[in-house]
Amino acid sequence: MSADADPTLVRAVAEGSAEALGTLYDRHAGSVFGLARRILGRQEDAEEVVQDVFAQVWRDAPRYDAARATVAGWILVLARTRAIDRLRLRRARPDVSDAVEPASAPPLAASGHDPEHAAMSADEARKVRAAFEALPEPLRALVDLAYFQGFTHSEIAGQTGVPLGTVKTRLRTAVATLRLVLTA
Repeated sequence: MSADADPTLVRAVAEGSAEALGTLYDRHAGSVFGLARRILGRQEDAEEVVQDVFAQVWRDAPRYDAARATVAGWILVLARTRAIDRLRLRRARPDVSDAVEPASAPPLAASGHDPEHAAMSADEARKVRAAFEALPEPLRALVDLAYFQGFTHSEIAGQTGVPLGTVKTRLRTAVATLRLVLTA
């Protein structure tokens, strides 16, 4: 089943199809887990994020807008948001859990059970990594702080000494550059 079938699956989920949700889970849970694990560094937290994300997919499927994002993109944004929320909660209550160094977290996992989907996911991951690595180091560092470590723009400005407006402009530039490279 190709990624082109994902919007059809989301429509079926919106109509109450648990089977369609299961298919979406099979197709995307690995990527959600990999992203959450990369952000959180802990398997248990990443597993909970996967559950939360697919519960949210079940609830929010009627509101999915194909004009705004692919299904994979939508699901990964949900995962990133949930993971960062959990990371911020952990920072606010450091006694609740022990943080794991991001460097010790495994790389993003490719999802998919069939070889074609796995190959496509691996190819997409290579493209994203190459586009990310092509960014100048200052932009790459800001993207890492904002999107993988969950820092707010103000926190990044405080941590790096870069003015807040500059942080926002550089992040906007980095995201626009990545978007151009990845959609070309």
